[in-house]
Amino acid sequence: MEVNPKNVFSIKVEDGKPGKDGRLAVGPVFRSMLAKDGFPQLEPDMKTSWDVFRVGAGKYPNNRMLGWRPFKDGVPGPYLWKSYKEVYDEVLQAGSALKQLGVQPGSRVGIYGTNCPQWIVAMQACNGYSLICVPLYDTLGAGAVDYIIDHAEIDVVFIQDKKIKEILSPNCKSAKRLKALVSFTSATSEQIKEADHIGTKIYSWNEFLKVGSHNPHQPCPPKSNDICTIMYTSGTSGQPKGVMLTHESHAMYVKGVDLFMDQFDDKMTTDDVFLSFLPLAHILDRMIEEYFFHKGASIGYYHGDLNALRDDIVELKPTLLVGVPRVYERIYEGILKAIAELRPLRRVIFNALYNRKLASMKAGYSHKTASPFADMLAFRKVKARLGGRLRLLISGGAPLSTEIEEFMRVTTCAYFIQGYGLTETLGPSTVCYIDDMALVGSAGVPATYTEIRLEEVSEMGYDPLGVPSRGEICIRGMSLFAGYYKNPELTNEAIVDGWFHTGDIGEMTPDGILKVIDRKKNIFKLSQGEYVAVEYLEKVYGFPPIVEDIWVYGDSFRSNLVAVVNPHEENTMKWAESNGYKGSFGEICKLEGLKEYILKELTAVAQKNKLRGFEYIKGIVLDPVPFDIERDLVTATMKKKRNTMLKYYQSEIDTVYKKLEAQKNAAKAK
Repeated sequence: MEVNPKNVFSIKVEDGKPGKDGRLAVGPVFRSMLAKDGFPQLEPDMKTSWDVFRVGAGKYPNNRMLGWRPFKDGVPGPYLWKSYKEVYDEVLQAGSALKQLGVQPGSRVGIYGTNCPQWIVAMQACNGYSLICVPLYDTLGAGAVDYIIDHAEIDVVFIQDKKIKEILSPNCKSAKRLKALVSFTSATSEQIKEADHIGTKIYSWNEFLKVGSHNPHQPCPPKSNDICTIMYTSGTSGQPKGVMLTHESHAMYVKGVDLFMDQFDDKMTTDDVFLSFLPLAHILDRMIEEYFFHKGASIGYYHGDLNALRDDIVELKPTLLVGVPRVYERIYEGILKAIAELRPLRRVIFNALYNRKLASMKAGYSHKTASPFADMLAFRKVKARLGGRLRLLISGGAPLSTEIEEFMRVTTCAYFIQGYGLTETLGPSTVCYIDDMALVGSAGVPATYTEIRLEEVSEMGYDPLGVPSRGEICIRGMSLFAGYYKNPELTNEAIVDGWFHTGDIGEMTPDGILKVIDRKKNIFKLSQGEYVAVEYLEKVYGFPPIVEDIWVYGDSFRSNLVAVVNPHEENTMKWAESNGYKGSFGEICKLEGLKEYILKELTAVAQKNKLRGFEYIKGIVLDPVPFDIERDLVTATMKKKRNTMLKYYQSEIDTVYKKLEAQKNAAKAK
């Protein structure tokens, strides 16, 4: 067995600079070693998103491309597949139909619905006929959809059948501007009448493809600097902002991943299979799929129920899984639950094998060579729970805890990596390397076409020239967005001297490894003048098993922090049983005893992590209902809408503060 040598992943291309003449201090600029001599050039036939698909379809016409599970008697069946050639032919038909409707190059076309083959056909029709694809978030309400249709001046919307009613709702006033709605399947006669009433025609999927097949038009390929998509990101306040992404940036992403993957012995092949369940309206899933098109590999879509995702995993047997931290937290919790049900001796053996393999991986062995014995005896069962064929798992969207990342690397018998990026950076701007435990707990190193540096944030005490180097993460490179649609002011605010200011706070090692530790805008000052970095505290306080989620609150008129906690249902009910309480989860969450227990757990975590006194939470509100989109408490990407949360919980927070004040006065009176 050979131990992997210490790797060098990035190169410093500029030194840091102290603040001067009103300019903020900045840290060193780091770039990927893959681009140490400059960013690699694109091949002549791979300069647009359309090229990526067109070339892939030409190379691999008979390969399985898109898979889905048709329902029978309400139950999803085995996967059915369309080949690259079949999809390409449908793309030409859909594009020709759009042309026949008079939709001109540069026009905006919306796509509204969950992931499915029709979503991709519509997207590629936009690419092939120089139209701009505008995804409408499946998780956004009618208000945001109405805004985007109007703001982007969308002409046609491809739509899932169950979403048609939302477009035709009286609340969606912008629907009147649409030339057509194209259902992923079909529409009811009533919906056809409603659409006709506002001057819009609804096509079934097959009807629309027939229009194209009877009126064929050659593709109108885009130029590399043309806008490929306007992807609206849900803000934590205000209306969504439209991120404009060019065709060239899409092609750069695919080329960058190609160069990254070529470094490893395990090569991607046409036999690889990706399970798609993160929304295609978000950048991460879309760009993974584009890379799969380039490689001629297969994509199977989940059947629509995230709670039954394991059923899709078992049926599809994917080789790649991409999820946000909550997905891996659930997998982790499920495995821990299974371990807890083992006989004591088997639990001891599992833990011993786990610790042995983890130690070997930290010593430099790959996950394959660290402990084949442990893999055979214990971890193959974990692999089987995940379909049995997984080779790579990727986590993105938010930082994943070190504990869970280590656990996934050890037990899944697959490579596991994290990355960091935004819609504005076309997804991953940093990425971890497989089998390198030095990167565990980090967001990785700069991606192929990315340069990264940190910038001073004095009000939070973050200094990029200090030790450790900390500051706002700024990104420059070839995969940046072209600006915010119809919002040059916001564009100029976000991009300064070519650097995109992410609003995220990072910590950078001297060799260019990035950790995301905070959010610039989510800070507030307590009455004693101390700044509080709230997202960092929420990560710390989210660790106890009894806590499902937490929102930390404070303001400049108060000296203490309080929080709203979503208790973890299963662990809360276990606590109740062991303490002699009976009742529903909602009833248990009303108990003062549970509040006192959770507050003690939070205090213990604060002590363990050496938080400062003013960072301790002094009072809590318990809400058994998770923070959700329905109450407008979180965005579509599950980021907390703090202003809305304050309005929603204001009376309960005021009650907690009054109680704390009364306790303080009582203590003084003694």
